[in-house]
Amino acid sequence: MTTVYDVPADRFIQTLAGELKKKPEIKPPEWALFAKTGAHKEMPPEDPEWWFVRVASIMRRVYIDGPIGVERMRTFYGGGKNRGSRPTRFRKGSGSILRKSLQQLESAGYIIHDKTGRRISPQGMSFMDNLARSLVTQAETAA
Repeated sequence: MTTVYDVPADRFIQTLAGELKKKPEIKPPEWALFAKTGAHKEMPPEDPEWWFVRVASIMRRVYIDGPIGVERMRTFYGGGKNRGSRPTRFRKGSGSILRKSLQQLESAGYIIHDKTGRRISPQGMSFMDNLARSLVTQAETAA
């Protein structure tokens, strides 16, 4: 059986972002055009569709590492802050982006939130596994 683990992450996330864009529950907030993705960034993302790519990446991360919380996920999306002549230091990613994304995925029914953290729901697992299976079959027919 083909799962998310069997597909390259970059191809899977781009395809998943395209599928999530079709869902009415997943939509960027008004402030998403102006928000940086963390304290380590100097500018907001240039891609106007970055919200869907981030939500797809978060969904994949919950599938792989769940149950997981927002604070631990902030470290995945953090990076080094340029402090001029001083050495760079690690800064966590934006918690608000993560929370809003996870709340949208919960309202779509793909993620379950309980006291252990957030984990993928059976509906979300089958959605992602079917998408991975379709990507593998596309690669096999192209080869």
